[in-house]
Amino acid sequence: MKHELNIWVVGGDQRQARLAQLLSQDGHTVHTYALDLVQDLSGPIPASSPLSIDLADCVILPLPVTQGEGNLLNAPLSASEHALEDILDRLSPGQFLCGGRTDPKVQALAQARGLTLRDYFAREELAVANAVPTAEGALQLAMEHLPITIHGARVLVIGFGRVGRLTAQRFQALGAKVSVAARKYDQLAWAQAMGLGAEHLAQLRECLCGYDLIVNTVPARVLDREALEETKEDCLILDLASKPGGVDLGAAGELGRTVIWCLSLPGKVAPVTAGAAIQTTIYNMLHELDY
Repeated sequence: MKHELNIWVVGGDQRQARLAQLLSQDGHTVHTYALDLVQDLSGPIPASSPLSIDLADCVILPLPVTQGEGNLLNAPLSASEHALEDILDRLSPGQFLCGGRTDPKVQALAQARGLTLRDYFAREELAVANAVPTAEGALQLAMEHLPITIHGARVLVIGFGRVGRLTAQRFQALGAKVSVAARKYDQLAWAQAMGLGAEHLAQLRECLCGYDLIVNTVPARVLDREALEETKEDCLILDLASKPGGVDLGAAGELGRTVIWCLSLPGKVAPVTAGAAIQTTIYNMLHELDY
């Protein structure tokens, strides 16, 4: 990778603000756009500039790239709205362009302009790094909202991928009685090998009634009305899954269940760590392309 790059960090939340700081500290020329309301995270943040990204070596879009149903840039730390098309129109095919959790609609906008939009969120190293603050954030929320201690609490973790495994480990470490519900038999075997209870996802409804806390990590509707009716009235449900989520929120509200949908949890509970993870991932991508 070149010693110094001209980098633009465009939009995003506190993770992107920290990312801009770290890139600047590494000696790169860094500009930010649509981050004008950022809160200081210790250390200078490169000042916002007019959007003149045509000479940038690297343009980093947020995670996720857009917000809502339209093509608005995901920019919660900006006082204004920004159309993604206006940003893409200023770029050329030779520039390195990346964003997080790009969907087909966003990719189509880039392709129509001859741009290659790389998804840093699809990288395994970032997924693993993000699983740590997600698991710790779930633990924090549970401690804040449960009326009992984690020690001795009955906890069910649905899904046993990266996030599910780390989440189960952390609750187990604090003395919770943790079980895992998963579809794959090898995942259930790993759960049992780690001293966790194991339930097959197909029999999920049969095992929900005794848990104080349910943590879902599966991005599919696993907790529908029928399943929610089997949970205790005072059961806390944390949904760590990305959109569309795994809980029928309407049914949960009607049944009086407490559900917290924890979207973008790393950026909320550990923006410094999450920003550093994005930085490492982007450096890896640039290195692979001989920048």
